[in-house]
Amino acid sequence: MLGIGNILLKDEGFGVRVVEELLRRYRFPAAVQVLDGGTLGMDLLRFLAGTRRLIVVDAIAGDGPPGTFYRLAGDEVQAYFREKVSLHELGIKDVLAVLAATGRPVAEVVILGVQPASLDVGLELTPVVAAAVDGTVAAVVAELAAWQVAVSAC
Repeated sequence: MLGIGNILLKDEGFGVRVVEELLRRYRFPAAVQVLDGGTLGMDLLRFLAGTRRLIVVDAIAGDGPPGTFYRLAGDEVQAYFREKVSLHELGIKDVLAVLAATGRPVAEVVILGVQPASLDVGLELTPVVAAAVDGTVAAVVAELAAWQVAVSAC
């Protein structure tokens, strides 16, 4: 599980804020990594090598109003990466490409996120995006359950 984004740009930090909540609320099996990837880009390679399944949480620029929840899987993930231009999204795309090129591809990637309301400088999520944190935390737990990974509440 990987939360990415820049916490200095309000809603851009959504993925990181979701990871913070997940770690605050749940304990995860040893085989599950829950990472604050921030804006690490290619530095994520060492953390993701050997990963079979990956959930990425991020702010997603879609067509919906601020706070709209998105779940992308399968071919939608590749389409999403083709259209993105921010540094951290290119970074995760490049990390996945390097892993595939070196014979260690991530077999399954799911992206969860919400439409941001503001990417202005600021440490807090906007109210509409902050309201989506709980639902996204639940969506991560549901994805893990679908992969038969049980988490326990703290």
